[in-house]
Amino acid sequence: MTDRTLSRIQSIRRRSWGAPSVLAAGSFVRNLFRSPQSALGTAIVLFFLVLAVFGKQIAPYEANDQSHPLRHPPTAAPIDRLRQVWDDPSRLLDVDTYRLGPYPFGTDTLGRDVFSRVILGTSSIFGVAGFGTLIAVVIGTILGLLTGYRGGLVDELMGRVFDALLALPPLLIALVILGVIRSVETEPGSIQAALADRAVLLVIALVYVPIVARVVRSSTLEIRQREFVQAAQIRGEPAGYIVFREILPSVVPVLVVEAALRFSYGIFLVASLGFLGVAARPPSPDWGLMVNENRGGFYALAPWALEYPAAAIAVLVIGVNLMSDGVRRAVQKASGQ
Repeated sequence: MTDRTLSRIQSIRRRSWGAPSVLAAGSFVRNLFRSPQSALGTAIVLFFLVLAVFGKQIAPYEANDQSHPLRHPPTAAPIDRLRQVWDDPSRLLDVDTYRLGPYPFGTDTLGRDVFSRVILGTSSIFGVAGFGTLIAVVIGTILGLLTGYRGGLVDELMGRVFDALLALPPLLIALVILGVIRSVETEPGSIQAALADRAVLLVIALVYVPIVARVVRSSTLEIRQREFVQAAQIRGEPAGYIVFREILPSVVPVLVVEAALRFSYGIFLVASLGFLGVAARPPSPDWGLMVNENRGGFYALAPWALEYPAAAIAVLVIGVNLMSDGVRRAVQKASGQ
C-alpha cells in the first residue's frame, strides 16, 4: 500500500470521527428552542417530567384518599377564571384569581382528589413509556446495525420477522402478549411473577423493536457504502469496531428522532391499555384507567374526573410530538444536513 493511499485513509478516518455528531450540546439546545413550537413542546415535556419525578411532593393528597366530599366540582376551573378576568381585567392582578382552592380539578365519585391523581399518574405513564422506549431503541439499534451491515441470510430472516410484526396493529400485539403473560399462574417472587408485574414495559419494548430496527437498518445500508467505512475495512478493523465506532455515530441523528416519535406513540399506547383495563389495575392513578372509570353514567355526575386525565394525555402527546419535530430539525442542523 503506497504512502499516498495510507495518507488518504488516515484523512478519511479523521473525518469519520466527525461524521454527523449530536454531541455539540450547546448548538443542539439552541436549535431546539429556536422554533416556538418545539420550545413549547419541550417545555410541556419538561413540566410533566418534573411532575413525574417530584409528584409525591407536589400532590396535596394521596392518590386513593377517599376522605373528601364526593363529586366536588373544581375549585380552580380555568374557563371560569378566564371569564372573570375578561369581565374585570383588574382581577388579573388579584392574588385570589390564582388560588387553586382545596380541589383544583374536583373530586371523583369516590371522593378522591382528581388533581392529586393526575399528578401521581404522571410517573406511571412516563416510566412505562420512557423505559419501554429506551429498551426498544437499544435492542432495535443493535439488531438494525448488525443486520444492515452483515446482510445475507440473517438479514433476510430478520426482515421477514419484522415485516410480519409490522403488519399487525401495535395495540393488538400488546393485547395478545399481555393476555399470554397474565394467563400463566405465577408464584410470588418468581421470575414469571416479575415479568407479569412488568408486562406493559416489556410489551412497549417488543412492539417498537421492529420499527426501530427497520429504521436503523435502512440508515446502515446507506452509511456502509461511505468512504470512511470502506477505509476502516481496508485498515482491517473488526466488524464490531466498524459497526459501533464508525457507523453508529452517523445513525444517531436518525435514532434520536425515531426515539422521540416512539416515546409519543408509547404514551398513547400505555394510556390505551390502561383505558382497556389490561395495564394498570384499580385503584392505580393511571390516566387511561381514570378515563375508563369515569365514563358512562359517572361522566354525567362528575365530568371533570374524566376530562382532566384525558386532557393530560392529549397535552403530553402533543408536547412530545412538537418536541420530536424540533429534535428532528435540531439534529439536522447539528449534523450539517
